[in-house]
Amino acid sequence: MSQQTTRSGAPGRLLDGPSDPEHDPTASSALEPGYVASLTGRVVATSGQTTASTSPLNGEPLADVPQSGEDDVVAAFDRARTAQAAWARTSLDERAEVLLRLHDLVLDHEQEITDVAVWESGKARKDAYLEAYHVALTARYYARTAHRHLDTRRRSGVLPGATRIDVNRVPKGVVGIISPWNYPFTMALCDGLPALLAGNAVVIKPDAQTMLTALLGARLLEQAGLPEGLWQVVAGPGSRVGPSIVEKADYVCFTGSTATGRSVARGCADRLIGCSLELGGKNPILVLRDADIERAAEGAVRATYSNAGQLCVSTERMLVADEIYDRFVERFVARTEAMTLGAGHDWAIDMGSLISQDQLDTVTAHVEDAVAKGATVLTGGRARPDLGRYVYEPTILEGVTEDMLCHGQETFGPVISVQRFRSETRAIAKANEGSYGLNAAIYSQDGRRARAIAREIRCGTVNINEAYGATFASIDAPMGGMRQSGLGRRQGEEGIHRFTETQSVGTQRGHGFHPLPGMSNERFARTLSLSARLMNRLGRA
Repeated sequence: MSQQTTRSGAPGRLLDGPSDPEHDPTASSALEPGYVASLTGRVVATSGQTTASTSPLNGEPLADVPQSGEDDVVAAFDRARTAQAAWARTSLDERAEVLLRLHDLVLDHEQEITDVAVWESGKARKDAYLEAYHVALTARYYARTAHRHLDTRRRSGVLPGATRIDVNRVPKGVVGIISPWNYPFTMALCDGLPALLAGNAVVIKPDAQTMLTALLGARLLEQAGLPEGLWQVVAGPGSRVGPSIVEKADYVCFTGSTATGRSVARGCADRLIGCSLELGGKNPILVLRDADIERAAEGAVRATYSNAGQLCVSTERMLVADEIYDRFVERFVARTEAMTLGAGHDWAIDMGSLISQDQLDTVTAHVEDAVAKGATVLTGGRARPDLGRYVYEPTILEGVTEDMLCHGQETFGPVISVQRFRSETRAIAKANEGSYGLNAAIYSQDGRRARAIAREIRCGTVNINEAYGATFASIDAPMGGMRQSGLGRRQGEEGIHRFTETQSVGTQRGHGFHPLPGMSNERFARTLSLSARLMNRLGRA
């Protein structure tokens, strides 16, 4: 089946770039050297070594990124600890003001952020823009809810009127963040912003493939007034820099593969520090018999092909009720084939490029393996080097079985399998197969029934009549995985409390917890028991 495509090479100039020449990424082919240097100079690196990065759009060189040695990681944490001591004493309102200024700066620079993210990741421009939008939402949410999450709270004391209990939220210290390449601006900042608000400093190691986008975030934080030293950026292979971060941090945030997440968790366990891990997924969509077929088909396209499928919460498995299967698949295939593909900065591109040859090889291997073992390609199934180095057609497979690579392994590309079901009980069981549990979607016109089914799905987020945006963009809602999809939650109350230690402070008025003068221990014990019975009859906790 044919696809509508767009040929999109490198643009001549990046449109409407910022007026500040030092920070203008406009160039005839890629990013200007002066602009790149203004970003890479923020890396804590004295090794003298650099790693070259190129754009997946066209192979253009982008930057020679300085590499951090072990001593640099130590120095970054030392500087962060010094800065954090003063930051923790800064008022909550002052910390929140930094985030509010960042909110406006991100929106002011959304064009620049989008440009750099597209150059580094190859994603469609509309997907890159959403990174800036999501960071702005995150900054505003935490700034506006700071007191709700972090103010000292009163709790009930054991002796009403005599025992006062205050619960404080004390910062952990220095948070280590290891962020991925697939959403380089969002993932570099969305964990760090609540960490900063809670009074911590941050040492971050962004993925080597998207360092510039993450460094642009660091520059905007500086412009927002974040005190020097609180946001330290190191660079280098995860195998070298990652363990050093785990060894030095007071808490670790990691987003990436389940295999690496296990290693991070082991390192944190050895040091008895906390961590939050967002790991792999093999996310399902359930299209129930009463679903709005057109709405479900539109949602399935976004669920599967946003960022070329390189999204932790994107969908790779679809279960469709037998009663509507044929009609739904027809519309899903038609919508998929109507997408425009390409590698470039054009807003008209629906789906951009994969980020690397490795990703392209994985996607190709999964599809070829499925076809060789009997699966049918309903549409797609080919690499498109005529459109971009790593462009792969959005692909729908039918007849995927358990012996195929794409059945249980995460593809992390624009590939989905479709399967019909006759029993909703069986569909739920199929949705819960495997070891992952990150995100799911349910399409039904009966919201109550869909929400009841959602409680049976073993995923950290479930979206009803939406691909993933209902939970992902609702910053007040916690987000994270069950089972081997991770530990902990970002966003909401959980997303900031993970960066704090809970401290209880008890103030006792009057007599303490010992017998009155002249009272025997036995009589004191009987008095305590009688008071406990009385409190229970009064309905007190």
